[in-house]
Amino acid sequence: MSQQYQHDVLIIGSGAAGLTLALTLPTHLRIAVLSKGELANGSTYWAQGGVAAVLDDADTVESHVADTLNAGGGLCSEAAVRFTVEHSRAAIDWLIEQGVPFTRDDEEPREDGGFEFHLTREGGHSHRRIIHAADATGAAIFNTLLAEAKKRPNIELLEQLVAVDLITERKLGLPGKRCLGAYVLSRQTGEVDTYGARFTALACGGAAKVYLYTSNPDGACGDGIAMAWRAGCRVGNLEFNQFHPTCLYHPQAKSFLVTEALRGEGALLKLPNGQRFMQRFDPRAELAPRDIVARAIDHEMKRLGIDCVYLDISHKPAEFVKAHFPTVYERCLTFGIDITTQQIPVVPAAHYTCGGVLVDQAGRSDIPGLYAIGETSFTGLHGANRMASNSLLECFVYARSAAADICQQLSDVSAPPTLPGWDASQVTDSDEDVIIAHNWDELRRFMWDYVGIVRTNKRLQRAEHRVRLLLDEIDEFYSNYKVSRDLIELRNLAQVAELMIRSAMQRRESRGLHYTLDYPEQLSEARDTILVPPTYAD
Repeated sequence: MSQQYQHDVLIIGSGAAGLTLALTLPTHLRIAVLSKGELANGSTYWAQGGVAAVLDDADTVESHVADTLNAGGGLCSEAAVRFTVEHSRAAIDWLIEQGVPFTRDDEEPREDGGFEFHLTREGGHSHRRIIHAADATGAAIFNTLLAEAKKRPNIELLEQLVAVDLITERKLGLPGKRCLGAYVLSRQTGEVDTYGARFTALACGGAAKVYLYTSNPDGACGDGIAMAWRAGCRVGNLEFNQFHPTCLYHPQAKSFLVTEALRGEGALLKLPNGQRFMQRFDPRAELAPRDIVARAIDHEMKRLGIDCVYLDISHKPAEFVKAHFPTVYERCLTFGIDITTQQIPVVPAAHYTCGGVLVDQAGRSDIPGLYAIGETSFTGLHGANRMASNSLLECFVYARSAAADICQQLSDVSAPPTLPGWDASQVTDSDEDVIIAHNWDELRRFMWDYVGIVRTNKRLQRAEHRVRLLLDEIDEFYSNYKVSRDLIELRNLAQVAELMIRSAMQRRESRGLHYTLDYPEQLSEARDTILVPPTYAD
């Protein structure tokens, strides 16, 4: 039997952005934080690198802004970059207040009053400005924020709940456009329940699972982007999908990312014969931005017909490696690779979705009452290429900004009316789940082959043709059978894939993460790619 629930704020997603929003909102609000699996299944938990912020006296806001604009290929919104960087110190101070155990430089506080935490450097950064917790920063942040959220009686942390679609006034035939909540599948009961809310926030992560090889956990299916698009929100810059250059290449290693911080501390990329190659592609060599490094690896793999390249930090003292990268050291050791003496086999893998749902500096989408924060959103911060460790910073800054905006509206927004329940009267149980598995596999394979690191018009046309056929098949299946997590994710993945392909076809140049052999040059004027849904209206 379907259930009805009512909250002040409904947060779909339990990662850095979602938990930060929940913890920053007033304690008198009733808040629900939904996770479609276990709470720790999102990308935040697995983030190894750290959080970029202006923390050292030798660093400046202007330098961080300049580095971000440079990495973004001329497409960043300078206003969004400056807003994020200017609020970086406050976000880090808040995390420290929550108890995040960032790695310290010294056991004792510095006598000169300087910043006492260890800062590292990553690709694209001109200064050491990455605050981290060894090489498991995401886990440290997530565990700390989750522990704090569990202390708050006003925050409900709910697992095994899969959002199906947003509920809007327009969808219900009411005057206005406001978001009123969401329909949510309970994986425990199999029923679709109704969650009404005064405010709804999409903090669902990105869509890297649309590709065959990815560093992301299984849940990164573009759910928030797809739901927002269907509800009437514009999306932007979805052609820019960042491929992390160094994912562990091993038949038993599923999606294990080898942190970029290794290269920041001196690790070198090498061919099977032991030769370095990055200096042939960029004067910054291993410290070049991720798109350049990923394309260089892709080029060498195709040129030589090899399965992988190698990342080598064995020239550093063993104790240094173990102390700075315990997670990578231990994980590689389980596969028989001792990184203090051996090279790490690596390949590029889909890692981060730079585009997403259009929002302003308060995280507000085109639909009143609906926010998008974190990787689900398109703030303008990343431009054509995300700079390392800016993404976690974006989660904290925009979640805190969204919380402040919600607080300003509390007196003006009442609880939504009683919402109609989910109608499952016309559907039956599926006896053809093999179709879901087949379509899922086909989608991810042609996205990898045709819409990957290097693109062409012909490849994109083939991808567009296939995705439209798939969308028709999925819509027919969705209309006739009861929903499941697999079906919901496939529907969302196919929708976001179609948006990615359309965005890539509109960009007739090579810029940042979008590289096409048909238009290898960069245009003089940088423009965002904005897609407008049929249901959008100002």
